[in-house]
Order: sequence, then C-alpha cells, then structure tokens
Amino acid sequence: MQCRSLRLALSVLCLLAPTAHAQEACTTYTVVEGDTLGSISNTAYGTFDYQQIFNANREVISASPNALPPGTTLILPCLDGSLRPDQELNSITERETERFEETVRDNREYLPTIRLVAGDGWFPFTDTRLKDGGILTRLGLVAFTRGGNNRETRLDWVDDWGSHLEVLLPSKAFDLSIGWDGIDCTKMDLLSPDMVRRCTEVRLSDPVYEVVYGLYSLPDNPYAEVRSFADLAGSRLCRPDGWATADLEVEGLSPPAVTYVQPLDADGCVKALIAGEADVMSIEVESAVDSIERGDLVGDIVQNPYLIKIASLHFATHVTNARGIEYLEMLNRGLAEMRETGEWYDIVASTLAEANGISQ
Repeated sequence: MQCRSLRLALSVLCLLAPTAHAQEACTTYTVVEGDTLGSISNTAYGTFDYQQIFNANREVISASPNALPPGTTLILPCLDGSLRPDQELNSITERETERFEETVRDNREYLPTIRLVAGDGWFPFTDTRLKDGGILTRLGLVAFTRGGNNRETRLDWVDDWGSHLEVLLPSKAFDLSIGWDGIDCTKMDLLSPDMVRRCTEVRLSDPVYEVVYGLYSLPDNPYAEVRSFADLAGSRLCRPDGWATADLEVEGLSPPAVTYVQPLDADGCVKALIAGEADVMSIEVESAVDSIERGDLVGDIVQNPYLIKIASLHFATHVTNARGIEYLEMLNRGLAEMRETGEWYDIVASTLAEANGISQ
C-alpha cells in the first residue's frame, strides 16, 4: 500500500510503444495508435513519470487504463504541474482558504474535534516531511473546511497500519484512518476473509486519490508479458504483507490459483524476484520503481507493458462509530467542491512538485 518515490524512471522498465509525435507540455494531445502513458510522457517531458498526466486526465484514463483509444484528447500539464502557463499553483487553495476563514472566524460553534490518523513514510501520500503531511492528509484536512463544513480536525501519526483497522478505529481512539484501497464488495464470494471483513466492518469515503498498480518480472520470466490477469494463474505472485489483495482476488488470483509471496515491503518483493522466489510482483508503480532504483536493479526488472490497474484510495471509519457516516459525508462534500473549483488538482500538483524537490 505504501509509496515512496516519485521518480518513475520507467524508460527501462517498459517495453516501448511506437513513439508518438507533437507532445508538448502545457498543451493537449490526441492519442494515436500504439501510444501509452509512458511513451507520451517520455516525449513531452523526457521521463516515463506519467502521474501528472494521469491526475489531469483521470476520468478518461480510468475508463480504459490498459489501452488508450486513438483519438482520445489528453491534457498535458506544464512542467510545474499547472494546467495552463498562466496558472499559479496554490492560488486556488489560498483564495478558498481566505474565503473560509472570513466565513467561520466568528461563527464556529463547538463540536467534537474529528480525529484523523495516518502512518508516516508513505511518500508522497502520508509523510511528515511534506506540507500538511502529504497529498492524502492535505486533501483531507482541507476537505473538512470546504463543502459547507465547519469543523476542527486533529491529525496524529501511528505507523502500525494494521492497528488502524483492527484496534484504533474500533476502539474509537480515532474517527478516520487515511489511505485505504477501495474494494469491490459486490464480489464478496471471491474475496478472502480479511477482505470480507473490510467490506463488513469498514466504511470508506468517496475516492480521494487514484494510483496505478503495475506488474513486474525478470525479463526472461514466462509471466513477464502476459496479456490478461487470468494468464497469471500458476504464478508465484508477490504483494507485501498487509496490502489489500482484493483487486487480485476478483480476478481469480487467490490461492491455490496462485501462490502469494508476502514480504514486509516492496523491497522484499524486489529481492524475491531477483532470488527466483517470485515470478511477478504486483505493486503500486512508485513503490516498485523506488525499490528497483535503490537496489541498483534498473534494467534487471521490467514492467508488463499490457496490464495495469487503477486503485482508488479512501478514508476509512469503523461501522461502530456513530458519527462515522456523518464524517464521511462531510469529507465527500468537501472533496466534491474541491474538484469542482480545481483546488483538488492544485493541492495534488503542488504537493507532487514539493515531493519531487525532496526526492531529487
């Protein structure tokens, strides 16, 4: 679940599609046959880090993550993350914050503080080195001051992620935990008992952010270039311990159809690939690339060019929290307003820019 690096140097991790033409930052681009997000980003920015393109075009890309239909028009953000050359990042947030403060300065009634908990070191999503603790925490803190909300929030940090859902939320020590994968609970017959518990015991907010999961293998592994998730049957599939597996399970990729390899983190999956203990790792792309680069394994591990999955990240509350639904509705209202005004993208782009400065 955790991500550490924004430097998606995927030029050696992807099998390159034919190079597209006329992609430039601060413009729009019409997809042609053979384009991938990586090839478009490489031409426009000189890097296969396509997170900013995904953020600017999430509705279009989420509809067809594994194939960009020719004729699709994509927004290519400027180099600083803004959508237009004349747009100054943070301007929307500053204006909306000023308006909020003028409205509530003398009118805030006392209500219980909403208690939020996150785990540190999930770069750039929940990380104390970044403003307001990263993308997810910043979006959440701001959302509770938008959409007609008027509430105090408190953010604390507990790095034991498992304790969030198992102890901290059920005990009412906190109201909301930040950063959990969405689960398709309409297919509970395909889910493991742990994922079923998340469906029955946890309530989730609307999507706060979306990330991309990729498949990674050694170049000569027979599973390196499969074209359907069903083709992974029989593989040894690495996903770190504690990360959600529902996205794999709904594809029929549960034991005994596959063998799960579950080390502590993404580094453990990379080591398992190199040691021949796993055939494929299914990991969020930023964590995967960070581990590969730090292990000096660029070129030794390749990303499957055909299959990716979009995972939505949410805030979670426990079903026993009497105010949980109210708090999720407040959060959702705030997020909806932020998307409408453009503040959601402003916060995401400016936080990514800050994170890139740290990671370089």
